[in-house]
Amino acid sequence: MKPTELNRLSASQAAVKLQQREISAEQLVRSCLDRIEEREPAVQAWTQVAADSALAQARMLDSGPVRGLLHGLPIGVKDLFDTDGIATSYGSPIYANHVPDSDAAAVALAREAGAIVLGKTVTTEFATFHAGKTHNPHRPGHTPGGSSSGSAAAVADFMVPLAFGTQTAASVIRPAAFCGVVGYKPTYGSIVRAGVKSLSETLDTIGAFGRSVPDVALFVAALTGDKRLADTGNVDGLRIGLCRTHEWPLADPDTQAAFDLARRRLTAAGAVVTEIDLPAHLSTMVQVQTEVMAFDAARSLAHERVRHPAMLSSDLAALLASGMSISVEQHQRNLAGAALGRQLIDSVFDSCDVLFAPSAVGTAPEGILATGNPVFSRMWTLLGVPCVHLPFMTGAHGLPVGMQAVGRIGGDRGLLQAAHWMMEKLSG
Repeated sequence: MKPTELNRLSASQAAVKLQQREISAEQLVRSCLDRIEEREPAVQAWTQVAADSALAQARMLDSGPVRGLLHGLPIGVKDLFDTDGIATSYGSPIYANHVPDSDAAAVALAREAGAIVLGKTVTTEFATFHAGKTHNPHRPGHTPGGSSSGSAAAVADFMVPLAFGTQTAASVIRPAAFCGVVGYKPTYGSIVRAGVKSLSETLDTIGAFGRSVPDVALFVAALTGDKRLADTGNVDGLRIGLCRTHEWPLADPDTQAAFDLARRRLTAAGAVVTEIDLPAHLSTMVQVQTEVMAFDAARSLAHERVRHPAMLSSDLAALLASGMSISVEQHQRNLAGAALGRQLIDSVFDSCDVLFAPSAVGTAPEGILATGNPVFSRMWTLLGVPCVHLPFMTGAHGLPVGMQAVGRIGGDRGLLQAAHWMMEKLSG
């Protein structure tokens, strides 16, 4: 592969070449920077590219021993994470001039494992629904999804092999779906959130974007210290529960077609595939998640709401107002309902190893002022289960479509192994 094409390596491919010294970190960083220079005017995935510091870090890594699992890999960092010496605005004009003097814990862990911060990627306003400037790399003028807009777009457009995301409603899975990359939301609490701007203590989960399941598995293995996650070896006799969810009536023809194609291909590949009906109580989870998110956000963003109301978008102001209107008693009932939901979903996995469910209503909608409907991920985020989006087909309008694999709480290793196997069969 020519040095100018190294940006097209997946993270797992590049990691092997870097650790064996077949390529240098500086070569890979330069290839990514060249791609950003070429494509950023159209995609607009970045708030800041830290080219000089990235190249300096690459040279240092090239001159010393292999650092860790992420040695020499450039990463994009969602602009919700603090980064030492790199502007961090959380998607809001309130923090336009904010430059942290320390890294978020997850960023520090990534650097410790040898990753190179290439820059900051666009987030929506405080990771809510007011969109940023990013376009879908497959079709300008269409949304990349949100709130991890820039991270998904940058990975999809070969600007960087890995990027951080966060999910409070659908902010990893939906942009992964719209941009046609793999997105992984681990079990809630798997990756430490210190130094990441909080939206909902109950829901916020750090995740990852890559171009294959082994990519995101490698990234999260480094961040959690659980190297077992990087072993995505094949599985036998996989029991897959096709799960339309209670929100299925919202699925458009592209998502319905993905569901049917998945059933045919996975059955033909030898998996035991059955359709799963969820317990009735889980039909309330979308509403519960919506209210929990609003309640928490109104309090997490109290400073911004009280001190800088004129600098909030009307979208966010409305969300925070709705959160303040929810009583503590209602919030406690919602938390109790979510706890019951976690018990019920755990029992569903007694009859299957993994669930396969819609990731989004359909393909990326036209326009970049909204990020698409998060309905198909709200429940899973509330329940805290791990999810992996798998892109495996193209919709009627030439945009990516896929579905998400969902695992048991704490069952991330098995989910990643199942997802890797499923991705290989679905892509065939």
